[in-house]
Amino acid sequence: MSLLLEYPGDDFAERVDAVDRALSDVTASVAEPLREFLVGIDGVSLRDLRTEYVDTFDVTRKCCLHLTYYTHGDTRRRGVALIEIKQAYRHAGVQLADSDAELPDFLPVLLEFGAVADPDSAWKLLNDYRVGIELLRMALQRRNSRWLPVITALRVTLPQLNGDDQEALAALIAAGPPSEDVGLDTSPYSLDPRLNPKPEPYDLGSTIPVGVPR
Repeated sequence: MSLLLEYPGDDFAERVDAVDRALSDVTASVAEPLREFLVGIDGVSLRDLRTEYVDTFDVTRKCCLHLTYYTHGDTRRRGVALIEIKQAYRHAGVQLADSDAELPDFLPVLLEFGAVADPDSAWKLLNDYRVGIELLRMALQRRNSRWLPVITALRVTLPQLNGDDQEALAALIAAGPPSEDVGLDTSPYSLDPRLNPKPEPYDLGSTIPVGVPR
């Protein structure tokens, strides 16, 4: 799922082949929507995929792949949430590759973290932001997005929303992500220097970690 939700770079064909080979080892309820995605992109040019990806995930905030945005918007609380996620990575001996890496709440990075480093921590984080994943799925569904099956496959692996989650989901649908005007630089890295911690030995980039085979 991480490989398919990343930006379609020059290695996208190799990523697709890797996913295709892995589907035989995945349960049918997860494999079927992923196979649907692969069938849907067959014959689509890389240029068109890139344009559609940017239009879907980078231009449209409702389809944002940064999970903390759905629950915290562009507020100070989001900075705290990003610190907590990055601390979970550090506890597992993982750091993002460099200053140009994605924020730690970027869904493909979180999924990769769970796949190659710490499944239990990633599982907890995915469930902490379960409502955000549901909002993302709903937004992709409204757009009839070709990436919807990938999120559908992820949703299959997660628990159903409980009563409290349903209420939170309804509130966020009604009000949208929180916002605040603080009159300061509110980017997550300006909120707390701990978001730029001392490097740890393990290196997790926005694609494949160093030392970990594809």
